[in-house]
Amino acid sequence: MKLKEIYSFLDSLSPFELQEKWDNSGLLVGSLEDEIQKVYISIDLDEEILETIEENSLVITHHPLIFSPLKKVNFDSYSTKLLKILIQKNIALVSMHTNIDVTHLNKYVAQEILGLEVIDSEGYICYANVNNSFSNFANNISKRLGLEYIKYVKCSDFVKKVALITGAGMSLIDQVDADCFLTGDIKYHDAMEAKARGISLIDIRHYESEKHFSPLMMGLIEGYLKKNKLQAIITASKNPFKFCTQGETVE
Repeated sequence: MKLKEIYSFLDSLSPFELQEKWDNSGLLVGSLEDEIQKVYISIDLDEEILETIEENSLVITHHPLIFSPLKKVNFDSYSTKLLKILIQKNIALVSMHTNIDVTHLNKYVAQEILGLEVIDSEGYICYANVNNSFSNFANNISKRLGLEYIKYVKCSDFVKKVALITGAGMSLIDQVDADCFLTGDIKYHDAMEAKARGISLIDIRHYESEKHFSPLMMGLIEGYLKKNKLQAIITASKNPFKFCTQGETVE
């Protein structure tokens, strides 16, 4: 099956034109005329994953391997090391990043993973009703995402409405219209800003909130691929971070 047919289907699911101006979603490696034999899905790429992927395949990732323009390709950085393997094995790469956030991922995580009552998911920010104490809500979110500890800013004891952006969404804090904001990669000054605005925060982490891209994507594309006699395989990358609590041994 030609890559251009799969790419067209992906574009119909979540138009690439919806991506943010700074984003680099779309076809990053390969040609639309490539013949694809298998399709792999992962939030990210790493060397371990690429060892298992067969030649003449397509990888669909959430995070683009290339963000900034490359001025040199010396195979000594994260992106260039993996580019070398992709080209050598004739593996195509398509990334669905902020476009899938807008059309599917934020709502999917809020509704299917966190069990929230979604009331608005038309824009980049997904909103849901909560009507629960901050303590109960935060503990429930932590349990559903499997977080080892809860990192939060508490501005009120009760949460009526929550906003959610998977990954790193603090740059959109000025657009949030809710009592509490769920997103990842929250920094110290982000917390100070939210506190000044009276918006509670719960850090749902980057990897932990976006790793659900893989099962979401599988559900969206598996039927289409089967009709065309192609197999879809989830090949999930691992979180590069490790966590331990005080008193535990660092392994």
